[in-house]
Amino acid sequence: MNQILFIHSAGPQDEQEGSSGLLQYLKQQLDAEFQIIAPKMPQPEDPHYAPWKQVLKKEIESLSDDAIVVTHSLGGSVLFKFLSEQTPRKPFAKIIAVAAPYWEINSQWAIEEFLLEENFGSRITPLPEVVLFHSAGDPVVPFSHSQKYSEKLSNTTLRKLAGNDHLFSNGIRELVSEIRETKSGY
Repeated sequence: MNQILFIHSAGPQDEQEGSSGLLQYLKQQLDAEFQIIAPKMPQPEDPHYAPWKQVLKKEIESLSDDAIVVTHSLGGSVLFKFLSEQTPRKPFAKIIAVAAPYWEINSQWAIEEFLLEENFGSRITPLPEVVLFHSAGDPVVPFSHSQKYSEKLSNTTLRKLAGNDHLFSNGIRELVSEIRETKSGY
């Protein structure tokens, strides 16, 4: 069975909080087709890179080849930092990041432990297709963050969503289509 590794956002992750709505939507839509692995990341209400990195390392090592990685918000920026620091032993089919913050885009977003090296995109090898989903009017992480990732990463598609959602508690229809399209390409 094809696998999806889902890395959630910062903040509370209980029912109806954080990434829980988006994750539940993905499970409702894709559970019959995919094994969805969604680890609870350490201290999401006070996240730190080092413990999240350790969980990512363990989870990625346990994946089958050609898994799809889906991230939400902080989960995306942590994944990109992790991949720029070490090469996983397994190839991914695709990386999909939803509303990922780009730390250091301005002084408000300059949290040292999450900052990327200037040339981080060239350090991520081999880089599969990366798809970035982001609301045009996201009130938490502005759309410009995904634009910055799009500039820095090769093989990237930026999908601008209408509206002003950040949590996507009701899901993203286009995200499910993207995942199914990837599956059909196996």
